[in-house]
Formats: sequence, C-alpha cells, structure tokens
Amino acid sequence: MRKIIHCDCDCFYASVEMRDDPNLRGRPIAVGGASERRGVISTCNYEARTFGVRSAMPSAQAMKLCPDLIVVPGNMKKYREVSAQIREIFLEFTDRIEPLSLDEAYLDVSDSLHFNGSATLIAREIRRRVSDQLGITISAGVAPNKFLAKIASDWEKPDGLTVITPQSVEDFVLRLPIAKLHGVGRVTAEKMHRQGIHTCSDLRPLSLIELVQRYGKFGNRLYHLCRGIDERPVSSNESRKSVSVEHTFKSDLIHQEDWLEEMTNLFGRLQERLEKLDARYEINGVQVKVKYADFTQMTHERGSRAARISEFKQLLQQCWDKRNDPIRLLGVGIKLKDLRAELGPEQLPLPFSQTQRLTA
Repeated sequence: MRKIIHCDCDCFYASVEMRDDPNLRGRPIAVGGASERRGVISTCNYEARTFGVRSAMPSAQAMKLCPDLIVVPGNMKKYREVSAQIREIFLEFTDRIEPLSLDEAYLDVSDSLHFNGSATLIAREIRRRVSDQLGITISAGVAPNKFLAKIASDWEKPDGLTVITPQSVEDFVLRLPIAKLHGVGRVTAEKMHRQGIHTCSDLRPLSLIELVQRYGKFGNRLYHLCRGIDERPVSSNESRKSVSVEHTFKSDLIHQEDWLEEMTNLFGRLQERLEKLDARYEINGVQVKVKYADFTQMTHERGSRAARISEFKQLLQQCWDKRNDPIRLLGVGIKLKDLRAELGPEQLPLPFSQTQRLTA
C-alpha cells in the first residue's frame, strides 16, 4: 500500500509577496501584469478571489471586479528560489518527489522511517517546517494514491491537511462529486448531470464497456477513478514536453509585417531557451499561437526535426489566412522528444547546443 502526500502551496506567488511585504497582508492582491500594459493575472490571494478575481484573467477585468486590487509584478527568480527551499525540506523525508510546478508536488513516503512511517505526521511536519522557515502555508493531502492525495490537498484549502486512510477510501469516493475527477471539465460535468450522474456512486453501476461507449477512452479512466483506483507511481524523472516563448503587446498588432517582425524576435528568444536544454531531448514539432483582441486563441503546429524559422513563418501565415484580425499576444514553441525512453545514458548525443540549434 502506497503512502502518497500531495503538497500544494496556497496562492504561492501572492503568498511570497505578502511574506516579503507585510503591508500587503489582509488586502486583495494579485501577481501579474499591469492593466495599462494589457497584463494578465498569474495568481491572487483569497481576499481577491472573493471578488471573482482568478488566474489567467486580464488585469483590467480584475480591477473592475475589485477596484482596490493591488497588482504586484511577478519575480520568477524569487519564486524559484523559494520553490528550491521547499524541495530541500521535502528531501529530508523522501527522495521520491514528482514536482508538478514550482508550488506543487507529489511525495511517496511509503518507505520513509520518519515518525515511524506515518505519512500523516510527515505531512504535518512538512507543513510546519515550510510555515516556520519560509513564511508561507502549504495545504496537503495524504492518501494511498496520487488521484486521492491531490483531491485531499484541495479539500480544506487554504492551510489545510486532509487524510484519506485506506479504510475510508470507499466511503470518500462514493460521495465524491464527479466534477472533482481530473479530466471532467465543466462541459462533461453538465452532460453527466443531465444524465443523472452527480457523484462517483452514480457512475459505479455503469460497466467499463458502457463508460467507454459514452465517453471514449476517458471512460476507462472514469471506471477506475470512481472506484478510487490509481496505480500511477510517483515519478521523479522530470521530462519536458515543450519549450515556448510568448509576448503580450501594449497595443494590438494589426499588420502582417508586424506579426512577422515580432515572430522573428520571439524566435531569437526561443533559441536562447533551447541552448539550456540537455542532450536527452530532440525537436519533434513546432507551434505558433496567436491570441486576438477578443481573447480567442488560434494555434497551428506541424511535425519537425529542425524547427527552421521558415516553418514558423508558414504556420503564422496559416493563422493570418484563417483570421487576420488584430492580435494581442503571439507565441512560438517547439515540442520535444525525450530520448531517455529509447537510449541509455551512454548513447545520448552531444549537448543540444552543439547539435540542434534552430536554423534560419
């Protein structure tokens, strides 16, 4: 039986800013770009959320919802440093850590000898150490698998600890709303509600075949989740799927030549990002993304092993041909293939910067 802890910092960026500036505490704050520069909210504290402010919302819209909102510019260098400090605390209890982002990770403490192997006491100590040493709070979930641990960490946010013991899994899952299942978005949830499915207990009578017929491949996942089954191990082998850069403009780009000029600038920044990759990756595809003034988004991509600038230009041309309205954001990126799945360490090629620099 695995013992999994899911740790999730509470409004991480905002918490770090409130820690460093006590004048921000108790006031609605958000981390993101300024409204006059067409910025977007990265995260916000719970005081701001009561007004309807949320992540990925345009800062101008957030200010309308909450006129007293304080928007703080982000500091990724600082957030990475705090994230590394949190990881050092994790490592005192286990080296089986699967980070999901700077502020979120799974820990497998099944073999940990700390606190006589009690995952609950380990989670409690981690939360205490992070709070005392770093001045921010973590919500944690303890459960026999990753699926339940992640749900548990969100159960009593902020600054909460929820434990799902092996004995309580059945009762907990039966009462679990289907909207809590990973992969069940708003549209799918509404469809299920119309069919009389509201909790996992409502899914149980449906066979695996019936669920696959209704929901495709996701039906297989639903069959297991509604029974609290998740065999995925905590994997500490981090693997990047893509690298991208994007830019939100102060004013919309109207002309095609402006689109091309900005894409060329982004291509240069993408080259710099790629040179930092190690030898285990190779290019597997290219992508261009545009976001229009009305916030709708369009993406075009293609397979590629070279990622030449000419390929990005062709994809951008496809976006322009399909809809040539003004855009507020432009992004370029590449998809990556991790060679470790096919080659041993001794067979990996030379470092990326020596073999696969982007070419014009």
